[in-house]
Amino acid sequence: MIGYHAMSHLVNPRRLGSIRPDLFTDPDHLFSLGTHRTPLARGYGIIDAMTAAHTSLPIDRTEDGMVVLRLIPNPANLRGGVVVLDDWLLGAIDEGMSRIAEGPSPTGFVLASDSDRVFVAGADLAEIDALDDQALMTYLEKGAAAYQRIAELSCPTVAAINGAALGGGLEIAMHCDALVASVVPADAKPWRIGLPEAGLGLCPGWGGTQMLPARIDPDLAIRATATGQTFKATQIPDGLIDQMVPARDLMTAAFGWIRDHTGAEEDRLAHASPRSINETNRAAITAGLESAAPALDESESSAAVLEAVAVGLADGWTAAVAAERRLLTELRHTETARSRLDAFLAKA
Repeated sequence: MIGYHAMSHLVNPRRLGSIRPDLFTDPDHLFSLGTHRTPLARGYGIIDAMTAAHTSLPIDRTEDGMVVLRLIPNPANLRGGVVVLDDWLLGAIDEGMSRIAEGPSPTGFVLASDSDRVFVAGADLAEIDALDDQALMTYLEKGAAAYQRIAELSCPTVAAINGAALGGGLEIAMHCDALVASVVPADAKPWRIGLPEAGLGLCPGWGGTQMLPARIDPDLAIRATATGQTFKATQIPDGLIDQMVPARDLMTAAFGWIRDHTGAEEDRLAHASPRSINETNRAAITAGLESAAPALDESESSAAVLEAVAVGLADGWTAAVAAERRLLTELRHTETARSRLDAFLAKA
């Protein structure tokens, strides 16, 4: 759930590097739901300036009833236009989902980002590091509840990924049925996707240990999560992204996936969770856990990831995400996590 903000020092797993994803938002055939919409900048939906009074996320609806929830930077802390999963955004996501629920039932749902730098950078490490344990648990529960509302939608859902999706940014995307992403232009540095938390001595907190092994090779998923390995957009493992298209076609592809996959939500609703560990993949993920565990170097964060996967295999989604919260809260007090977090925050 952590990701990389504050922002420039996380790749493999602690440095992300510079990112220049192309813009993706195509406003054609969209119209606004509600009254709290920031004017489109340059015709692309990018935030130029906001005030704290504009606290609602933009929501668009297509003529055939598909809804787009657009994530935006915190208006009180724009962070250079980067979308970060801080407490404000978690509340805004929940509020946006309430507005969607109050309107006509959507025929499809797209989660998009108005940032031209990333999809979602992850959590604000400085903000959560300042929380005591109970406040951190409350923050994690708040995020889980907001994300779960996406998983409970009675329509196909897609995350339109236009750039880096790290930590909580990937976790919220994986609450959708499909991930559609933009191809990296030949002259651009590849953006990264993955769960880097273990690189800081931590573990995911919003279901990452449960969802990634259900989408890609379980052995690779568990090893990557346990070590904080992230992937270049040009080397994404099979299964994680359902479709990659030029940036200009991202929203068209998201809408097209929804139209071509009527009923995609049925399995998700039957399991009351996003695609994650369940009876259909339990044997494969058990085998992945058994092969990955002996290959990992011993560390508190890798042990936490292995424990969370084991809880998911034994007790299911809800128990596993609760275990992630507990483990993450405990891990941040370890010597490894404290030294890495302090070093990271000192550079930010």
